[in-house]
Amino acid sequence: MKILVAALALTVMCAFLAAQGELPPQTPGQVGTEFGFGTFQQRCMGCHGNPSVEKAPPPSALRLMTPEAIYDALTIGVMKIQGDSLTDEMRRRVAESVAGRPLGTADSGDARRMPNQCASKLPASDPLAGPSWNGWAVDAANTRFQPRKAAGLTAGQVPRLKLKWAFGVPNGVSAFGQPTIASGRVYTGTDTGYVYALDGKTGCVYWSYKAKAGIRNAMTLGPFGARRAARHAVYFGDLKANVYAIDAATGEEMWTTHVDDHYTSRVTATPTLHNGRLYVPISSWEEFSAKTLEYPCCTARGSVVALDAATGSIAWKTYVIDEPKPVRKNSKGVQLWAPAGGSVWNSPTIDAERNALYFGTGDATTAPAAATSDAVMALELATGKALWVFQTVENDSFLVGCDPPDRTDNCPVVQGPDLDIPDSPILKKLSNGKRLLIVATKTGIVYALDPDKRGAVVWKSTTIDGSGFARGGVFWGGAADDRRVYFGVTGGGMAALNLDSGTGAWFTPLGTGPGASNAAAATAIPGVVFVGGADGKLHALSSADGKPLWEFDTRRTFTTVNNVPAKGGAIGAPGPVVAGGMLLVGSGYAVISGASAGNVLLAFAVE
Repeated sequence: MKILVAALALTVMCAFLAAQGELPPQTPGQVGTEFGFGTFQQRCMGCHGNPSVEKAPPPSALRLMTPEAIYDALTIGVMKIQGDSLTDEMRRRVAESVAGRPLGTADSGDARRMPNQCASKLPASDPLAGPSWNGWAVDAANTRFQPRKAAGLTAGQVPRLKLKWAFGVPNGVSAFGQPTIASGRVYTGTDTGYVYALDGKTGCVYWSYKAKAGIRNAMTLGPFGARRAARHAVYFGDLKANVYAIDAATGEEMWTTHVDDHYTSRVTATPTLHNGRLYVPISSWEEFSAKTLEYPCCTARGSVVALDAATGSIAWKTYVIDEPKPVRKNSKGVQLWAPAGGSVWNSPTIDAERNALYFGTGDATTAPAAATSDAVMALELATGKALWVFQTVENDSFLVGCDPPDRTDNCPVVQGPDLDIPDSPILKKLSNGKRLLIVATKTGIVYALDPDKRGAVVWKSTTIDGSGFARGGVFWGGAADDRRVYFGVTGGGMAALNLDSGTGAWFTPLGTGPGASNAAAATAIPGVVFVGGADGKLHALSSADGKPLWEFDTRRTFTTVNNVPAKGGAIGAPGPVVAGGMLLVGSGYAVISGASAGNVLLAFAVE
């Protein structure tokens, strides 16, 4: 009944959409569960979310619908007349964006339908007893460095890496969930909302679990509370701001918690587990098209939520920005709000010595920008109380599409440069005992902060090439060993900086032209640093001098162990992971651009 009511109400939405005139021009191949947000927000929010249109349910109600129900209503149902004014691709993308997963994925991803069933069950022993890459960065300091013993892979062996198996995600569009390895098992989330447990050696499947929406983050494993330490849970969040704990052995659901009520909120980065608490970062898609005058911009705020790992109950929640208040009405009489913004796109970093956690924040969506936007924040682990803030860029109020000549009076007075911090801060201790918190920015500026002196700047550097010119910025994160920190850059290439001084150690170009980008998170083992690219290539470089050691082109079709048609694409955000002699990476990061789409997980080992 709820779906029927919402579908009928969508008639109102699309009537409004059609009345506004022609839709934005369609770009061929634009796929991904986020492309339709712009159309929905630009053209539909005049009714949905508008209190004067009583019959139109709010966006939060529409988000409960399946993509199939929305698409059917637009093509053969009560909204067919309005749907006929859209291209089929636009109908599909709006349905997928609102619902939070691709069409046709409700049951197609169930592991029980796959031919590659594992013959044995998962062992009942501790899944973290052996080598593992657990969560986003293998450690709570977010170094993305795997020590030699756990890696099971040496610099001398890297040139002999060969593809062992490929796993295809049924009807998947974007491979944006980083895999986790634990004692020979692989856990991975998908854009279709399924979580899989696979065997690391063969790729056979143990079980699957279907979440309520797509999953962009890595799985984090840990004991399921003090009272049930014999069981281990897999923790993760989805694109509708739900957080889950499921049994690592069986895939059985243990608890689910909805951590934010704003309809644009979601969990895109990996929750961090520490001492029985799960620290969950919250981001939002509100800024995509909030410039439209029918939209009451802006009320979404980034935050970090601390959950009890055993029960899912909320211990505390700290917002990046103060609660929004009504500020003025725009030229169409729509109420506007401020302050807002500050999405948290990265996995929190734990500082056990100071009982603190650190994370980077996004830009503001309203002006003036809060002092906590584009910043590194430190919170007290026990309470979530703010300890200190270091802002990298001031006055960055940004909404997509607000550049001239397309500005509206929803737009910030001065459109910001969109320089939020997507990467997790890296906590490192030098040989002299000095501790540094390393954070990189979209402009390529890298800061070393002193976590013991409230974030005071120790050094400031940049990701430069050999000629001394900035080659690009940093998006999804670097890796650090005991000497250096390594960043892939958006201009194509990788930079290495000396930890003690920030001076450049080396720069290796990795492609040229408009499509060149190595914005994905880097990964390091002794003697080697790995980074992927928008061109689909996975590189291994010597951490000593940046010389290439190995390369694999993932942008092609693959024969998969589960007989699912699969292809690779861009490696654009999650990085490769290494444990127990295995190297794994997802290929096909397509949040918006269809040119990079893919649905494959690749596993490599030494031949």
